[in-house]
Amino acid sequence: MLRYLTAGESHGPALAVILDGCPANLSISGEDLALDLGRRQEGAGRGARMKIEKDTAEIISGVRNGLTLGSPISLLIKNKSTEFFDQPITRIRPGHADLAGAIKYNQKDIRNILERASARETAGRVAAGAVAKKLLAEFSIKVASRVVQEGGVEGAEIIAAIAKAREKGDTLGGVFEVVVSGVPVGLGSYTQWDRRLDGKLAQALMAIPAIKGVEIGLGFSAAALLGSKVHDEVFHDPNRGFYHKTNHAGGLEGGVTNGEELVLRAAMKPISTLLNPLNSVDLGTKMPAKAHVERSDVSAVEAAGIVGEAVVALEIANAFLEKFGGDSLEEIKDNFSSYQKRLSML
Repeated sequence: MLRYLTAGESHGPALAVILDGCPANLSISGEDLALDLGRRQEGAGRGARMKIEKDTAEIISGVRNGLTLGSPISLLIKNKSTEFFDQPITRIRPGHADLAGAIKYNQKDIRNILERASARETAGRVAAGAVAKKLLAEFSIKVASRVVQEGGVEGAEIIAAIAKAREKGDTLGGVFEVVVSGVPVGLGSYTQWDRRLDGKLAQALMAIPAIKGVEIGLGFSAAALLGSKVHDEVFHDPNRGFYHKTNHAGGLEGGVTNGEELVLRAAMKPISTLLNPLNSVDLGTKMPAKAHVERSDVSAVEAAGIVGEAVVALEIANAFLEKFGGDSLEEIKDNFSSYQKRLSML
């Protein structure tokens, strides 16, 4: 079982990640992790902090001579920007976890909430996801993302929409898509609700900060169509085996991969911190106040897509290990090869 935990605060000394369950003998280096960490910091609409932080993950354990050991992998991402960590906050920011978190954890200083609720934490998920992507690549499985729309517009119009929002001190949300190619038939299971891969993928994407909706394949649009326009007809070719000419299901049927590309989309709400702040209340005085303003992005949909790649890769890698599990990369490859041979005979 592949599992991970992250720790650390947005402006604290560092973020930490522990990834458990990775097989032995997978080649991993800091450069492998740096690529996706760098991509997460890019994209139109990103704020000033991305010019300060140059995220790199230091491999603390679980790797020796460039190869995983089969023991837990621990990673450390140091923060350069720590100057806000000791500054208290009492003005509640609408749309953030500030109010609900302060009430739940009985806090008077909102800093104690926002430091962990911040999307900065997702750098840890991206680092862990980079390891999962490296594992999947050993089996020709690739994970990619793209921005579908931001602020209701597409393509070249996105840049203009971001600029307009920035001028107004406002923010934009949007939709990103994650596609996984090369996925074999049979990952996941319909035998119990919590083993359905579509449910696990949806949960992983919904757990990214600011994500408010997830769809697979046709998603919500399928609800307005006839069944004859939704379901993917099945065909067979002696050389190709079973296949579909369409992929409306997005690669998943009954919680199990069907051999087609996985196609997932997530809807991200506009970022909650506005440079032109909304009306709010001071947590201490209970008096009206403008929401607290701290460095923020205008839009981070492209960056959220990179996080989406990471969490999807982690779920696919976990399902892959469940199906073809072994303690070393070589053992897993043997198991996968045997499965492929059986499929070729169908």
